[in-house]
Amino acid sequence: MNLRPLLELDARLSDRIRVAERYSLLHRLMAFLAHSGDSWFWGAGLILVWWLGDAFWKRWALALFVAIALLAVIVMIIKLIVRRRRPEGEWGSIYRNTDPHSFPSGHAARAFLIAVLVLGLGPAWLAVLLWVWAPLVALARAALGVHYLSDVLAGALLGILIGLLDLQLVPLFFDSLTRWLGRPLW
Repeated sequence: MNLRPLLELDARLSDRIRVAERYSLLHRLMAFLAHSGDSWFWGAGLILVWWLGDAFWKRWALALFVAIALLAVIVMIIKLIVRRRRPEGEWGSIYRNTDPHSFPSGHAARAFLIAVLVLGLGPAWLAVLLWVWAPLVALARAALGVHYLSDVLAGALLGILIGLLDLQLVPLFFDSLTRWLGRPLW
């Protein structure tokens, strides 16, 4: 099967939505949205929620933290198998240097994973916000030129799939952890 025509179409469509003016307000907004999906940001935030939260929030933060870590491993394995180079560009040197592969988008996968998990675990008001935020993160990654549209689409689908699977596994995870510790976590 010849994927070249699809990859060329993907590159053309991705190039059309790219925000070219580096210091424009739109570029800055896209950069903010793109970085809001960074793993370090979510890791630090979830640790803070766990540290300050009651039993509900501790369980919630731990479930998201473990799911994000699991997703990161899955994304890296896929990236190492596929080895698709990121689009050419100047922005995002940290991503280009530390992770030169673009398929699938880890940020898009993480954003949609979080949206799915919060939809399943609550609270509902936060789930609504995250379902608005997740597509914006994915779009920002392509608009800044660090991913192709197919990268963010595949990342979104992967995040949704892993999120749905995680929602089935969260109760088993906490039950197993409680049995292993011999007492409830909190």
